[in-house]
Amino acid sequence: MAMEKVDIIGGGIAGLALAGMLNPGGFDVTVHEQRTELPTVGTTLAMWPEAQQALSRLGILGAVRNHGAIIKAGALRRPSGEALLSMEGEGLLGVSRPELLRLLDTAVPVSVRRVAGRVDQPSGAATLTVGADGVNSIVRRDSWGKRSAAKPTPFLAVRGVVPGTPSPRDVGEYWGRGEIFGLAPAIGGSNWYASFRSELGPDKVDVAEALEVTRQRYANYSSAVRDVLSQANPETSLAQRIWTTPPMGRYTRGSVALVGDAAHAMTPNLGRGACEALIDAVTLGELLNDQPMDQALATYNSRRVIRTQLLRSASYAMGSIALAQGAQPWRDALLKQVGKRVAGAREKAETSK
Repeated sequence: MAMEKVDIIGGGIAGLALAGMLNPGGFDVTVHEQRTELPTVGTTLAMWPEAQQALSRLGILGAVRNHGAIIKAGALRRPSGEALLSMEGEGLLGVSRPELLRLLDTAVPVSVRRVAGRVDQPSGAATLTVGADGVNSIVRRDSWGKRSAAKPTPFLAVRGVVPGTPSPRDVGEYWGRGEIFGLAPAIGGSNWYASFRSELGPDKVDVAEALEVTRQRYANYSSAVRDVLSQANPETSLAQRIWTTPPMGRYTRGSVALVGDAAHAMTPNLGRGACEALIDAVTLGELLNDQPMDQALATYNSRRVIRTQLLRSASYAMGSIALAQGAQPWRDALLKQVGKRVAGAREKAETSK
């Protein structure tokens, strides 16, 4: 029986994961990626339990654990560092984006063809074309039309890694007036990220300029935040406009499917974008391996659309709360009360053991 031809447009997290899942005996797979080599700069991604299960099905969970770090706890904080709400993070696995991409690359069978270069128009010659090409997906635009175009938010994301492990009393997310700053441990250092309204961009953003703006913006934050930003440099930092995709009712159309940010790009406030991209790819790959093409695509829609669209909406809502400007005092007072109730519930649970 002739193998079915699958073109995967995009060799990021979702594209590599799908290429790693598809049965090489049943599919003739080509991955198109405009990068000529894997990136060397990137921040830490939190792998939630379901994403870890996806990594396990790809056969690389052990390797990711060996090159990652367990995320145990943190807090939502005022700019001063005062904790508003403690958060338990047991079960989360942190891994840098470059390391995750490298390990996903090792899971791709040698039979998969790699084509370097930008794809401006899908060829349409494959049995299935998969858009794994991110928020500004060419595949989505080609099959879903101009209304599916990504939209820029008013917010800039600046992030990086610096040497030194942060103190547990400084780990967490700092919520200011229309801005947030996050700090977490990473292998060999500290992972940090900042988000705030900015007119830089919206396309290519100068990293050095973005870092200078970020230092000025967070100059009145805690010493932990200021120390991290004083160490940040353009070589180990990234800066980009945050874009999102509009609501979508289906991730397949004819012989085309979307995975990851091409389907449901969301703001980073829930930390679920990379996780859901992995789950998309593994789900679609397993279905294609086990079911006829039409049935597999229909099942993929039923399993992934509602869940990821809800997460996309929830992430946007969380971002609106975190980056609130006028309602900051009421927001922080509410978080403080929630924090007290959570702490009380934990204390009762401990004493009842």
